[in-house]
Amino acid sequence: MSKKVEKLAGWRFKAWDETEWMPAEVPGCVHTDLVRNGLIPDPFYETNEKNLQWIDKKDWEYETVFDAPAGFLEESRQELVFEGLDTYAEVIVNGRKILSADNMFRLWQTEVTGLLKPQGNSLLVRFRSPIKEDLPKLERLGYALPAANDQSELGGLGDKKISVFARKAPYHYGWDWGPRFVTSGIWRDAWLTAWSDCRITDLFIRQDKVTAETAWLTAVVTVEAERAAQGTLRLSAVGRTWEQSVAVEAGFTRLELPLVLDRPALWWCRGLGEATLHAFRAELELAGGAASEKSVRTGLRSVRLVRERDEAGASFFIELNGKPVFAKGANHIPNDSFLPSVTDERYRHEIATAAASNMNMLRVWGGGVYEDDLFYELCDENGILVWQDFMFACSMYPGDAAFLENVKAEAEDNLVRLRNHPCLALWCGNNEMDSAWAHFKENAGWGWKQPFSQAQRDKIWNDYEAVFHRILPEAVERLMPGMAYWPSSPLFELTGDMRQHATGMAGGGDIHYWGVWHGKEPFEDYNRKIGRFMSEYGFQSFPEWSSVQRYAEDKDMELESEVMLAHQKNGRGNTLIKEYMDEYLPVPKDFPSFLYASQVLQADAMAMAIEAHRRSKPYCMGTLYWQINDCWPVASWSSMDYYGKWKAIQYHAKRSFRDVMVSAEETDGLVRFTAVNDLPVEFRGRLTVRLIDFSGRCLKEENVEIQVAGGGTAPVLLADRGEWLGDADPAQTVLAASLAAEDGALIHTTEHYFARTKALALQKPDLRVEVSATADGKGARLTLTTDTLAKQVWLTAEADGIFSDNYFDLLPGVPHTVEFLARPEGSVAFLPAEPGAVTVRSMADFVHLPAQEGSVRG
Repeated sequence: MSKKVEKLAGWRFKAWDETEWMPAEVPGCVHTDLVRNGLIPDPFYETNEKNLQWIDKKDWEYETVFDAPAGFLEESRQELVFEGLDTYAEVIVNGRKILSADNMFRLWQTEVTGLLKPQGNSLLVRFRSPIKEDLPKLERLGYALPAANDQSELGGLGDKKISVFARKAPYHYGWDWGPRFVTSGIWRDAWLTAWSDCRITDLFIRQDKVTAETAWLTAVVTVEAERAAQGTLRLSAVGRTWEQSVAVEAGFTRLELPLVLDRPALWWCRGLGEATLHAFRAELELAGGAASEKSVRTGLRSVRLVRERDEAGASFFIELNGKPVFAKGANHIPNDSFLPSVTDERYRHEIATAAASNMNMLRVWGGGVYEDDLFYELCDENGILVWQDFMFACSMYPGDAAFLENVKAEAEDNLVRLRNHPCLALWCGNNEMDSAWAHFKENAGWGWKQPFSQAQRDKIWNDYEAVFHRILPEAVERLMPGMAYWPSSPLFELTGDMRQHATGMAGGGDIHYWGVWHGKEPFEDYNRKIGRFMSEYGFQSFPEWSSVQRYAEDKDMELESEVMLAHQKNGRGNTLIKEYMDEYLPVPKDFPSFLYASQVLQADAMAMAIEAHRRSKPYCMGTLYWQINDCWPVASWSSMDYYGKWKAIQYHAKRSFRDVMVSAEETDGLVRFTAVNDLPVEFRGRLTVRLIDFSGRCLKEENVEIQVAGGGTAPVLLADRGEWLGDADPAQTVLAASLAAEDGALIHTTEHYFARTKALALQKPDLRVEVSATADGKGARLTLTTDTLAKQVWLTAEADGIFSDNYFDLLPGVPHTVEFLARPEGSVAFLPAEPGAVTVRSMADFVHLPAQEGSVRG
């Protein structure tokens, strides 16, 4: 049997070279402890980041004193467990060194039997500076490995990029959306455990074959025992019990118990069914009375990556329980630069946002961390599939024996920890490294390999292959048999020659398309540059005015101020936003208006991309934009800002990710309306398309009865621009489409304009709002009307929350009703709530209309 102490408390910390101890929090890190003790200012405020780079050059230590819990020392075995040590640490108990750690991502546990006393045990954890630890490794290697996002100069290291040597979150060293804060600390829980006789250390429900008729499973039970013994293993789940006689050896024994379930309730992602979860409980009883138990929760499903040859190349999509899944979602980065600051509520807010936005997949990107258990539990519960990267990104890594062994142990720890989560759909080796190095194609890639000699190139590539083509796939197959492994994102196919690298819109694999943004290509290129699975693409915007005010002063409110540039980590980011805005939108009136316009610009771009990808189904079977969240307040590609506020893109994504929707695209004078159905059943309904002038007059109308097969798309209307417009002014008319189900329920509305927004003849609308109570009486319904087209209507509320719709175009004569929603603490659902005071504005409030003159830039 075993006992677990929740966690060790009463911590304090100091720098090695100082004498004064200060209160500390565990989980925590040095930076947050310094803030709590008033020794440094808010690292995220103004330009404080650059003045806090001294912290990672110092060594730090944490200590606590604890008493052994009652009955603890009566057990024959005691262990100390650290779920996360960041990163280079020595652990000393009662004066004896018991552990050396060198990997932030690993579980560190060590036996302390015989070291503990009833009272006054001392525990000291000494952290060595990751900078001082790794600079000598660079010197010994003799050349610098590529590390594109390592902000070494900001860190006072010049061109010495050392992030690749530490098994530590890469983004801590900076990224093109994140600051450089190289942390140290006990970043996850620390606790004691004690046991005697035997214990179950792991329970894995291996899903050998799962169909709608039968689930063939194996309960894989790992037992640690002090002696060899006979006994009984019992497994309980879904109202049934299985048991068998077993023998365990002294040490570790692996036991397997076959399970068969008829007509299992399957786990489905959002849109395809219920995310049903089942609890499994294993009990071990040994002769002599020793006993142990362990429970896990999982969902029953078959999941595979389908890559089959076709006329266009090879497919790339997730199949769940035999059904193709069109993946809709975003890339996820860590929610904070200081990971222990991420509360459970922030995880709930993110997953609630994904679910409310009609997403069914998040990609845990490889420059962050293997996420907290709660993140995956919430994805399990809400039917959100997870594309999981291993933690390698945009760099080339060393390949010495110690590094490779460390990586192997890291992979095993995290595969074992996460493998029961049904949300996991794919493990990916790394982010962008295959295409950036482009080993088999001399003039491809990011120019990384050119400075190296041929011998160095071969060494670096051999080290790469050791990790991503051998160690990681072997670990996945051994510990999660049947789970898909993809070596690098993006990748065309693992061929071992120049066909391997994802270049252009290859006919297979996954694609990161950055022609829009980095390549300064027009938004319209989203309509034609489409791959089989779009795992990255994006466009930046600023947080809203109320968020910017939290990290900047009034004097900083201009685009090129020192603070705005400090909170923009992508070199030309602010300039690119302005240049694209000049192409697509009217001129903003002032800096707050520029912030609003940047969000509208981003939302327009992402909606165009998402809908282009969905129209291209089944050629394209996934669209994951970059990125859903931020790790600090910043101008970035995120769809909700650091404070959890939804940007315009989040609302546009919610509409464009609807399970059933209609999308319009104009090419060569023809507007093509395509209906998309991600549901597993056929959709029947009616499409109504009207040509409306901005005053609300209907100039032409057409109704079409439509049907779209389950999981399919269908062209539903082809509108000739010339025939529909006639003599109407394209700058003052819009094609308004509405899709209704057979019972008349409105499913989706969209608008198609014949000119870019900057060329539209917008006028100041008379926006009116009628407020009524929601059906449950707990919230507010707002019905909006206008006398002329109101572009990108933006509602803000006094209370924290979201609206059921926002940043929408309001047509004259077409009332639009929205509800205010808030997420109760502990919930992963937005529910009707009271908004307090509500402000309603539209684009006309933020830009110079055509009749106005002037140009104000931030």
